[in-house]
Amino acid sequence: MSSTAVPKVAVVVNSPTSGPRRLGAWLEASGIEPVTLLGSEGLPATLEGYSGLVMLGGGFMPDDDARAPWLPQERELASQAIRDDLPTLGVCLGGQLLAQVGGGEVRASFGAPEHGVTPITPTPEGTADAVIGALAPVAPLVENHQDRITRLPEDAVLLATSERCELQAFRLGAHVRGLQFHPEVPAEALRTWDEAALAADGFDKDAMVTEALAHHEENERRSRALVEAFAAEVLDRAARDAA
Repeated sequence: MSSTAVPKVAVVVNSPTSGPRRLGAWLEASGIEPVTLLGSEGLPATLEGYSGLVMLGGGFMPDDDARAPWLPQERELASQAIRDDLPTLGVCLGGQLLAQVGGGEVRASFGAPEHGVTPITPTPEGTADAVIGALAPVAPLVENHQDRITRLPEDAVLLATSERCELQAFRLGAHVRGLQFHPEVPAEALRTWDEAALAADGFDKDAMVTEALAHHEENERRSRALVEAFAAEVLDRAARDAA
């Protein structure tokens, strides 16, 4: 990579309705080109040419290959990122996929579901982490999951928790992080969520939207700080690779 090249981040989209949203704009503002890769259209064989990886959410388990036939290749990209300690953010499904590839466990429809804004509390290790530390001491982040990580890989470091879900964020190596929450999703997006599905999980959509909007400014500030900290690691990796 030449010194003048704009670093690229591969952004894997597992569902057309779960795109990069504001995360893409924040990466661009940091001097990074987000390259959106729709899983259903095929994924690259390697991460060559990329200085970072983002894997977004979707309504699948990490090994739901019958419904999402691109997942085997996404798992391969995740394995490459872990081996190379490439700056990586796995969001919701993406985080679950990192956990499973790394030797942890993910279970479907397990425990209490989380929808809407949830207080995320970094652990002491998370507070000290270059990326998750942006959320300390606690931050309101958007959640939308029924499936969850139930066991982290042996070498993972737990970075954040919530009241309903202990394993909210973790790190593998120095630069690979999995998140259960969604820094890319703004409060306004909750208006489009399925009211009947939320009610079936015991959530009142109107109340959920009202709460999310009340936390909008802090949510955006903390989420952007997290993404910018990730971007700093991408820029550092690009500079080291170019040297």
